[in-house]
Amino acid sequence: MIARTTGRPDLADAGLAFFSTWRVGSPERAKAAVDAIAHAWESRPWPHAGLLSYSVHEGVGADEGTLMHHSQWRDEAAYDDFFRGLSDSTGNGRDERNAEIDAAVPGIERLGLYRTRRCRSGGLADPDAVPGLIVLTRTAFDAPDADRQRAWVDAVFEAAEGGGPLSSGDVRAHFHLSLGGATVVTCAEWTGAEVHDAALAVPGVTGRYRLALSLVPGPAA
Repeated sequence: MIARTTGRPDLADAGLAFFSTWRVGSPERAKAAVDAIAHAWESRPWPHAGLLSYSVHEGVGADEGTLMHHSQWRDEAAYDDFFRGLSDSTGNGRDERNAEIDAAVPGIERLGLYRTRRCRSGGLADPDAVPGLIVLTRTAFDAPDADRQRAWVDAVFEAAEGGGPLSSGDVRAHFHLSLGGATVVTCAEWTGAEVHDAALAVPGVTGRYRLALSLVPGPAA
């Protein structure tokens, strides 16, 4: 079973996280794509027990007309097991769902996919605050270096102790290390777009989004 929920996935609750972006061209096409995604998922069984959640976010402001997809997996073994089963004849693989979505909204551009593991999370003084904006940031290094990835994240937390962005109380940031070792993907939950607008510009911002669809296995929560 698949349940649509108004709750947000816990971004700290996964061993493996995937982020991907689609360009659909306009806010109207984005909404149509979200509807098509919902149908493609909800008309099929949940793909795998190791998939914890799947959510889609609509771009806001300059990012209107794009979608950001976020899937959380229990661990790499679960995803590998799912991937090995993609060639089965159940019609429940990624390609089958994407074909249905493309038929409903032709011309979607799939811009990229980041496979990551969460490294650290922090910020946001009120743990019960409901984020109004998701900001995705990519920091790329010139070569794969896992130690450098972790050192960069640690430096951000050290800066927060000195009054950096994470100390503002308006943002919770989740730092993910790409499996390839050359990129840090930061998924930041801000209390609202206005607060983010007032903050200092952050290099590497790849998109600003609001939650449009959140799916989990099982009965509706």
